[in-house]
Amino acid sequence: MNNKLYSISALFKPFLTVKNSYKGGKGVLQKKEGQKVYKLSSNENPIGTSPMAIEAIQNNLKDLHLYPETTDIRLREALEVYYNNQLNKEQFVCAASGSEIIDLIIRAFVREEDEVIVSTPCFVPYKMFSRWSGAQVVDIPLFQNNYSLNVNGILKSVTDKTRIIFLTSPNNPTGSYISKEELEYLLIELPQDVVVVFDEVYWHFAHADNYTTALPYISKYPNLIAINSFSKTYGLASLRVGYSYMNEEVAAYLRQICKPFLITKLSLEGAIASLKDDDFIQETVEIIHSEKSFLEEGFKKLGIQFYPTQANFYLISPPIPSNEFVQFLNEEGIAVRPVDNFGATGKVRITIGTREANKALILALNKLKLISFN
Repeated sequence: MNNKLYSISALFKPFLTVKNSYKGGKGVLQKKEGQKVYKLSSNENPIGTSPMAIEAIQNNLKDLHLYPETTDIRLREALEVYYNNQLNKEQFVCAASGSEIIDLIIRAFVREEDEVIVSTPCFVPYKMFSRWSGAQVVDIPLFQNNYSLNVNGILKSVTDKTRIIFLTSPNNPTGSYISKEELEYLLIELPQDVVVVFDEVYWHFAHADNYTTALPYISKYPNLIAINSFSKTYGLASLRVGYSYMNEEVAAYLRQICKPFLITKLSLEGAIASLKDDDFIQETVEIIHSEKSFLEEGFKKLGIQFYPTQANFYLISPPIPSNEFVQFLNEEGIAVRPVDNFGATGKVRITIGTREANKALILALNKLKLISFN
């Protein structure tokens, strides 16, 4: 018997020993008695959850002792109807959040030492999950003046090791978007063996004339995968449900590594019901658009530098260092998100809230301005 001692850490994969944890948008502590607090740090739905989803969830509370359905087939069938049969149920893959789908795609296509292209500032899991797989992350930053995509920079960076390119439109945390013309050019020029992941979770809020989702291009480009979520527009963030759509062959491949019972019963029922709640979606989008105007007017009056947005949040350059700015607003009962870890150093992301929350924000910013002058 070999009694030689070995450390279990010798089995650790080196690319998993790097500290790379994701930190979500923080809430605020109610530090002052009677103080009302507003969470504007996580891009959540400002008016809550789809009433139809809530009803469906309540109707299924009695069955919590039962396992959920093994697969996502009923949600895929509901999505087929939602997309007016432009896609069929075999083109969807659903999972426990959009982030889970990102991880699923990386596990399916990326091997150790492969390359994954991102464009910072971007959603942290693109880089984090890629590194978990042992991939090399290649960053082609967005143009800093307006956070638009460097399409030619991406094309020049593609090598025979490139497996995935992550695109987001509208982009988190900048609110910028990829135009129809840019996406078309990129898809035409890219090799067909490079997977393009198009994250469109904020698509409901986009209003630019040349904005596009991935939908018009799915039939032509089998290397294109779109990601969506029920967390934002539908107000189901705590239930963790997401979905993707793509070429049928690719979808069948991805489903081979989907875990059984991946989506909980309540999440499944809530998501299916929310797809039918057109009134709630319309109300949500209308509130975001009207509150954009309110916040923009307030930012301009106060001299706050902000970036145009196609999403339900703003990226701003705070008038004082970002850590001090976030702490000041926390003291005022308002949580916002510093986004240095996204790649937007010194910037802060602010979710568009209700009129009440947005008024509180503007009042707090006005107070900060008065303090700064004294």
